[in-house]
Amino acid sequence: MEVVLVGIGGVFGAWFRYVVSQLLASRSFPWATLVVNVLGSFVLGIMLFAGVSRPVTLLVGIGFCGAFTTFSSFSYQTVELWERDRPDLAVINAVGNLVVSVLAFGCAWLLVS
Repeated sequence: MEVVLVGIGGVFGAWFRYVVSQLLASRSFPWATLVVNVLGSFVLGIMLFAGVSRPVTLLVGIGFCGAFTTFSSFSYQTVELWERDRPDLAVINAVGNLVVSVLAFGCAWLLVS
């Protein structure tokens, strides 16, 4: 049953990530990846700090957030910006994803506590 919950969450997470990528498609900066990583960090933080049940953690935390967020796309897009002679945007993307995602996680903690 646990595998099924993770799988169902993963299907919805991947689908929502695709929708966000279509809505925020941009050639100049990877906004969609930044948004999904920040939102995913916030949702995961809410869940962890709220102490939700194991089935909800499997469905939403591991399945949905795992498929919704993306470290690999973030890494690729950062290198791609650098290779396009945009080291300024590459650094903004790298620092922005890390800092804003951690801040979102912290906001979740403040909201729940």
